[in-house]
Amino acid sequence: MDRYDQKDGKGLLLKDEVYAIVGAAIEVSKNLGPGFLEAVYQEALALELAERGIPHEEQKPIRIKYKNHLLRKEYYADFLCHDQIIIEIKATKAITSIEEAQLLNYLRATQLPLGVLLNFGSQKFEWRRFVNTRKEAPRQGTQ
Repeated sequence: MDRYDQKDGKGLLLKDEVYAIVGAAIEVSKNLGPGFLEAVYQEALALELAERGIPHEEQKPIRIKYKNHLLRKEYYADFLCHDQIIIEIKATKAITSIEEAQLLNYLRATQLPLGVLLNFGSQKFEWRRFVNTRKEAPRQGTQ
C-alpha cells in the first residue's frame, strides 16, 4: 500500500475526481475556518459536494472482509465518493501517522482503490491522498 500520489501508469489515479473533492473541501475550509467539530465540516462538505454535482454518500456503511469472510461489523466512511473513494474527515491540530494509518487500514480492509484524508482543524487546511496498491480479491459489499 503506497501513500500519497501513486500513479496508475497513465497519471494519478482518479485525479479529476480527487481534484473536485479537494476543491469542495477547500471551499468549506475557507468559509468555516478551523475550530468546529467534525460533524459540522461533514454537513457543510455534503452540501458543497451536492452543489458541485459530485456523487457521494454520507456515512456509507462498508463491509470489511477478513480472509474469505465478511465481518458483521461495518465501517462507516464519512463519505464514499464515486463509489470508490473513501473520504475521511478530521478536525485535529495536525494530521499524524495515526490518522494516516486509520485510512490505510480502511483501504486495505475494504479493498477500495483510493482514500482522501481531509483535516479542517489545523490553521491551514490539510489533505492527503492514499492509494491502495494491493491487488487482492475483488472487494465485496458497499451495502
